[in-house]
Amino acid sequence: MTVREDAVRRPDGSNGIYGVVDKPTFALVIPRDGDQLHMVEQFRYPVGRRRWEFPAGTAPGRAEIDPADLAAQELREETGLQAGQWELIGRLDVAPGMSSQTGTIWLATDLTEGPTKREHTEQDMRAAWFTSAEFEEMARAGEITDSQSLAAYLILQLHDRR
Repeated sequence: MTVREDAVRRPDGSNGIYGVVDKPTFALVIPRDGDQLHMVEQFRYPVGRRRWEFPAGTAPGRAEIDPADLAAQELREETGLQAGQWELIGRLDVAPGMSSQTGTIWLATDLTEGPTKREHTEQDMRAAWFTSAEFEEMARAGEITDSQSLAAYLILQLHDRR
C-alpha cells in the first residue's frame, strides 16, 4: 500500500489536502454449502483482536490478475476449498472517503476440500462453518465486525432475493 497527500481545489475555489491510501484490488469469497457459510478468523493487528471474516485478499506484489483467478486463489490458500461454481455477485469500495481500494464479491458453491496454502502472515488463521442464523447472531453480538464481510453478506442476501 501507499499513502499520499494530494493538493486539491475544492468546489468553492479554496485549496486543501486530501490523504489517500492506495491499495490493490481485492477479491472476497463467500463459500456456501446449503445454509452453511465458511469463514476464517485471524488476528488483526490494527484493531488488536482476532476477527471472523470471509476469505479475501489481494494479489502478491500489487500484481494485476483476473478477479476470478484471484478469488479462486484466495479461497484455496485460506480454506483449502475449491469451488465447482463461481458467481460474481457484487463490488465494494472499501473506504471511498480515504482509500482507492475496490474489490469484487464472489459466491463459491459446489465445494470440495483440500489442503490450505496459507501465507506466512496467515499462520494463526482458523476456519469454521456457520449457518446464516449464526452469522447474523455473531454480527449482532459484535463478533463479526469486518465491514467488507458484513457488506458482502448484505449483497448475498440481496442476491438470494432475486
